[in-house]
Amino acid sequence: MENNRQKKIAGIIQEELAKVLQQSIRDAGQHNLIISVTKVSVTVDLSVAKVYLSVFPESKAEDILKGTISNTSLIKHELSQITKNQFRRMPDLLFYIDDSLQYIEGIEKSLKGEENPIENRELLYKRKKS
Repeated sequence: MENNRQKKIAGIIQEELAKVLQQSIRDAGQHNLIISVTKVSVTVDLSVAKVYLSVFPESKAEDILKGTISNTSLIKHELSQITKNQFRRMPDLLFYIDDSLQYIEGIEKSLKGEENPIENRELLYKRKKS
């Protein structure tokens, strides 16, 4: 259970990081790409923030994740400049792809009978642990 300080820091990071990532996409000329920060959770000691990204189109998600991870120090620096009056120390950022929409979509298809995971075990969706 997150305390209020964790929630506040997570909310600020989520809001400001979304702006930073969207600006970097515009600067790169990627106008047909949407990235949103769906969730940020901060550890109790405020040293690490897990950031979950949703990417559209979904086919670009892995490339975007790799690019974001390789630029983590630059992103962290930019965020710390924006939030320097709010945080004593910027948490380390760990990035993940938020796969919850695909997971929900798979459940809906199963419920509608479009795809039956009981008959076809290949359809069982393996969620990534984070």
